[in-house]
Amino acid sequence: MANSAQARKRARQAVKNRAHNAGLRTAFRTAVKKVLKAVEAGDKAAAQAVYVQSVKIIDRIADKGVFHKNKAARHKSRLSAKIKAMA
Repeated sequence: MANSAQARKRARQAVKNRAHNAGLRTAFRTAVKKVLKAVEAGDKAAAQAVYVQSVKIIDRIADKGVFHKNKAARHKSRLSAKIKAMA
């Protein structure tokens, strides 16, 4: 385990950061699911509105480094394609 004071502090910080990042990951997944649910409902206007909100959340979480920017871009692209396919 951590022997030095510095290592003990880093271990404490890691626990706190892990809990914070877990909440952000949950928000990411929830945002994606909201769009998918709106797409399945069949209302394109509502799906587009939810997509705009979700993109803000996805980008913010990617900027924090919780997820890679390419992963965020991939999710946004696939959600956008599903909305466009509704026509």
